[in-house]
Amino acid sequence: MTDTKIIDGKKIAADIELSLKEKIDYLKNNGIVPCIYVILIGDNPASVIYVRNKENAAKRCGILSEKIILPVDVSEDELLNKINELNDNPLVHGILVQLPVPPHIDENKIMETICVNKDVDGFHPFNEGKIFTGNSSFYPCTPFGIIKMLDYSNIELTGKNVIIVGQSIIVGKPLSIMLMNRYATVSVLNIYTGDIRRWTKMADILISATGKAHLIDDSFVKDGAVIIDVGITKLNGKICGDVNFDSVIEKVSKITPVPGGVGPVTVSVLMENTVNAAFKFL
Repeated sequence: MTDTKIIDGKKIAADIELSLKEKIDYLKNNGIVPCIYVILIGDNPASVIYVRNKENAAKRCGILSEKIILPVDVSEDELLNKINELNDNPLVHGILVQLPVPPHIDENKIMETICVNKDVDGFHPFNEGKIFTGNSSFYPCTPFGIIKMLDYSNIELTGKNVIIVGQSIIVGKPLSIMLMNRYATVSVLNIYTGDIRRWTKMADILISATGKAHLIDDSFVKDGAVIIDVGITKLNGKICGDVNFDSVIEKVSKITPVPGGVGPVTVSVLMENTVNAAFKFL
């Protein structure tokens, strides 16, 4: 019974990657090899793992993946110059700067410098702005991945009460607009929201993206709710999410596990964005 409740991110990611094969073959037959460059600053262990996951996905898909490693004390000008070199390279279709960046670097300036048509992470202000109209060239990977997971699982969005815990520019804010574009009724909670339990218990679909291990237990969830767990942290040496899985599993109708939930789908969406970027060069 439990297995039927789990939204299997690994399977969804594999299906997305398989769906890209025909497009990638078409591009290659027309002389274009989809190519993504990832810029990693420093050696943050989590960032190193994330970059490796992206490299592995690219290899599976037949996408050329290159990595540029810069020292943690790299100057902002050096980083901007490197991005502009990639902007000007017609063989590069996607550019991604692995976040977070060191505090001496202006993250907004970095996102604004990446060419709009190579912004496969979907963080350029132009692409973010077009989320409001529902026709962005590149949607941010995690929010778009969440939408795909809900659709894959045949979970209706129209008229549903969706609560998002966490209002980051990476997940909560863009996701809220994307869900509203699908006619969901959306509330976004932040650290100043009083008694979040009162809100979360009203959710038909509860999405948590705080990075606080086991923040959500069964007392936060109504019977039959769908839970999307975006958080990923370590607790007692084990990887876990925002949601206490064992506590809520009997109450929910569907839930994403951690690991093996949102993460793999996020990476597969990045591959999809890279392929779509390459088509702009035909």
